[in-house]
Amino acid sequence: MNNLINLKNISKTFLNEKKISVLKKINYKFKKGLIYSLVGPSGSGKSTLLNLLSLIDKPTNGNIFINDNKINYDDMSTNDKIRADNIGIIYQDNNLLPDFTALENVSLAGLALNKNSKTSLNEARKTISNLGLSKRLDHFPSELSGGENQRIAIARALINKPKIILADEPTGNLDHISAKNVFKILLDLKKSNRLIIFATHNREFAK
Repeated sequence: MNNLINLKNISKTFLNEKKISVLKKINYKFKKGLIYSLVGPSGSGKSTLLNLLSLIDKPTNGNIFINDNKINYDDMSTNDKIRADNIGIIYQDNNLLPDFTALENVSLAGLALNKNSKTSLNEARKTISNLGLSKRLDHFPSELSGGENQRIAIARALINKPKIILADEPTGNLDHISAKNVFKILLDLKKSNRLIIFATHNREFAK
């Protein structure tokens, strides 16, 4: 079956001073081999949906299935393993650790699959080099440009060879040229067994 993620009656409500319903009874099937864009104004629920898909947050109602397996949001340890095995996440703010080099930031993500440090470092070095930053391995985030930092963030998301890539406004903080370069990388990551979902305000990229 080509459906990698299946949403059934997904709703998400936040309770602050008043009840805010962000997502209402969403039913959708995301297929392998495709790239999906989530487009909408701020506050429309793009990031909320990605947080649910990444198993970071839980829906108020409804169910999510990954590979036909129903997600139990109360089983955090299992969900952590599902995320490490299957999901790569790219944020608008790259969330790199400032006191670690590019190589260390990426290799740390590899350790999530119980790889030893040597294997993780080797795979991180290869992944970063594939994104054209082999000369930036030992640089800290403060020594890299915005576009370079975002490419390191992409490398971090890729090191475990995820079947699902979720990107939340991955080009939102970049100038137009850097944004186009980063988006081209996302397009090049498309594979027959991989699903890519990204949120964007950029209609050009969405098309």
